[in-house]
Amino acid sequence: MDALRRVVRELRQSSRAAEERLGISGAQLFVLHEVARHSHLSINELAERTLTDQSSVSVVVKRLAARGLVERRVSRADARRTEVAITQAGKALLRGAPEVTQVRLLSGLERLPPADRATLARLLGELVGGMESRPGRPPMFFEEPRTRSR
Repeated sequence: MDALRRVVRELRQSSRAAEERLGISGAQLFVLHEVARHSHLSINELAERTLTDQSSVSVVVKRLAARGLVERRVSRADARRTEVAITQAGKALLRGAPEVTQVRLLSGLERLPPADRATLARLLGELVGGMESRPGRPPMFFEEPRTRSR
């Protein structure tokens, strides 16, 4: 349990630092970082890179685009494909960004042997099942859906 608390603590602190320093969530910083590293990704490719659901990444990209940090554009190679690219404002924001904890987390997971990753995924799935958590796709870490103000 202590290890799980440490992971959540690291993610929470990283997200808080991003909010305070940059005005974006930790999830937004993670996606922006991945867009900068791998230019011209589709939403599906970005979902693969961030190991999350396409719908969750789409929400984050929409928020980044609204801030002018990324842009969606038609691919030069295939007019049927929409790509996400970082803007100059996004690059400038990244220069002052804190470390992206999700990158460290994924790196740690990649260092595990494939059988251990599969076991970890299975056990976490069982844990969530035993918690009787809400069904449906969860958002990215600390990227909660916005509620409408009344």
